Amino acid sequence: MTLRATLALLLTLLAAPLAAQEDDAALLVADDLFVEGDERLVAKGNVEILYQETRLTARSVIYDGAADSLELQGPIRITGPQGEVLLADTAELDQDLENGILTGARLVLDRQLQLAAVEARRAEGRYTELNRVAVSSCQVCGANEVPLWQIRADRVVHDQQERQLYFDNATLRVLDLPVLYVPRLRLPDPTVTRARGVLIPRLRSSTLLGFGVKVPYFIPIGDHQDITLTPYLSRKTTTMEFRYRRAFAHGEIELNGAVSRDTLENNDLRAYLFAEGEFELPNDFDLSFNLKTVQDYGYLSDYGYSSTDRLDSAVELVRARDSGLLRASIVHYESLREDEENDTQPAIVGDIRYERRLFPSGLPGELRLGGTIHSHHRYSSYPYDGPDEDDLVDGRDVARVGVDMSWRERWTLPAGLRAGAQLQLWADRYAIEDDATSDEDASALTPGASVELRWPLLRRGAQGGRTLLEPLLQVGWTGGERPNIANDESTRAEFDEGNLLALSRFPAGDRREHGTTLATGLRMLHRAPAGWQTGLTLGRVLHDGEDPAFTRSSGLDGDASDWLLAASFSYPTGLDLMARGLLDGLSFTKAEARAEWQNDRLDLGASYLLLVSDPDEGRGDAQSEWTFDGSYRVRRNWTTSAETRYDLADDRLDRFGLGLQYRNECIEVEFSATRRYASSENVEPSTDFGLTVALKGFGTDGSGKEYRRTCPQ
Repeated sequence: MTLRATLALLLTLLAAPLAAQEDDAALLVADDLFVEGDERLVAKGNVEILYQETRLTARSVIYDGAADSLELQGPIRITGPQGEVLLADTAELDQDLENGILTGARLVLDRQLQLAAVEARRAEGRYTELNRVAVSSCQVCGANEVPLWQIRADRVVHDQQERQLYFDNATLRVLDLPVLYVPRLRLPDPTVTRARGVLIPRLRSSTLLGFGVKVPYFIPIGDHQDITLTPYLSRKTTTMEFRYRRAFAHGEIELNGAVSRDTLENNDLRAYLFAEGEFELPNDFDLSFNLKTVQDYGYLSDYGYSSTDRLDSAVELVRARDSGLLRASIVHYESLREDEENDTQPAIVGDIRYERRLFPSGLPGELRLGGTIHSHHRYSSYPYDGPDEDDLVDGRDVARVGVDMSWRERWTLPAGLRAGAQLQLWADRYAIEDDATSDEDASALTPGASVELRWPLLRRGAQGGRTLLEPLLQVGWTGGERPNIANDESTRAEFDEGNLLALSRFPAGDRREHGTTLATGLRMLHRAPAGWQTGLTLGRVLHDGEDPAFTRSSGLDGDASDWLLAASFSYPTGLDLMARGLLDGLSFTKAEARAEWQNDRLDLGASYLLLVSDPDEGRGDAQSEWTFDGSYRVRRNWTTSAETRYDLADDRLDRFGLGLQYRNECIEVEFSATRRYASSENVEPSTDFGLTVALKGFGTDGSGKEYRRTCPQ
């Protein structure tokens, strides 16, 4: 009897015996179908059964109505509701495909992990018990090929509901050589992303701490929080690292820290804690915090937790809308540098800033209103400059309130000339304590005005290229006088493309530029038909008098600024170049450059930095350094990486690191070596080696499916 001739009869016969409810009706399709007696239904040739979310294919299926069982001849393939695949040579299953015995079985989970067994038993529609099992995510081509790694066990039970694998008498074998025996073992299946248990261990060798091992243990707490505890043991340290994460409906927090006792500090307790989080609040407010504390100044560097030399703990509240911005923050600073005294540094800084844009119907242009409240506090109360070299009063505390208002408008004149005008008014009030060199109370009213002209010239090439050339000129004036207050916030002014046409180039309100200025510049942008793009900015500012508040390296000291040069270049192949500098005559007072090249195999980056000596910024000697970082995919499975920082001023290496990674469908190996040459009272030179080996295919170790090979036919 052919399939077409018996399809209607087939559905009628199978609907009742294979299902308990009407909604659970089964569907069977085969090349040939016939009935033996009253209780046996035989299907042969490309048999396929669809039942609920389970799909079964086999060469032949015999349904025994009296026993409510199925006899299957392979090759058999059963695909479960979660994507798991069970293969077998022969099988005996119940009518619901939930219980039974399979011989020559192989279970494939998430198209990654393979479990091959002599026999498998299905129970309660939830458990699959496999006996004499070999487990691996390595692809094997050919009967004689040995997987890179495998776990052999007497028995493995897969809990389909909990998505866990339970091993009895498990042995880890590498290239078929036994390396580790575990009598009982539990691992998550590949579909699990958050499972309680041991994560990837990491080996670390350090000249400071010796050879050690880190073994993270992950503990999920519901579906919205977790904690990871990582013991770090070596002959010189006993450390417990921890990480806590929690997600909320409108935010998240994360805590990272560690507690140690080591021989570096005579077994004294050492610890650090970093906490961060962000939350979305009603009325478009965003709240974020970043808190940092450490027990001693060398701890973070000794253990490689962070390379920072200043800790900033901050809480910030922000609301940004099209019409305005509100930002409030409080920050606590703690320096880890040996040449800085925390009592004389501004330790607690508070800021509130509000800006609003208005477009009044009776007034052309745009009106901007703003307000600022600032305060910073030092722990010291000494009202004079101490023996340090920062030229700042040791105990100065400052509070400042400012209101600013500006109006600006632009017009298009004949020949495409663009004109703009701006009116500005600042009103500031200062209160200063513990400073014998400044007034205790001061006020300042600072008006300003500017007029600018731009002439954008556009040229279109025959092949579609475009070039924009824009000369610009601005005349600015700022009135008022500077009160007798110290420069505490604007000690490091920057001159760049963003403030070329600004009325004041100081970063904070304790300093304003005064007098008349003339700013000139030229901007160029070219986009080629081939897709590459380049840009150039050239500018200079002339003052009617010298402002002593500008330092040498700011580029703004004297009555004529240094020449501002900024250039960029990008190419569709992934090449990006950027350079910026301040040119004084034939030498640079400040310069930086960055080059990046990215494609499918390469990710390279190099940076250069130059700062001239500037005692006003606490820099007695010039600073110049190169940094390099990059990775290169040598082959499909091999990737190398390197990083280095070279101090050109001192003619020495500051840091050097190498990395090597191998990854295929079943394993990931990462090796790293880093040498840190910098030294101080708090930081010692050190060399660190790290090794991590991860077996792919288990949920918490990620997936390696993208590296799966194709076996030759």
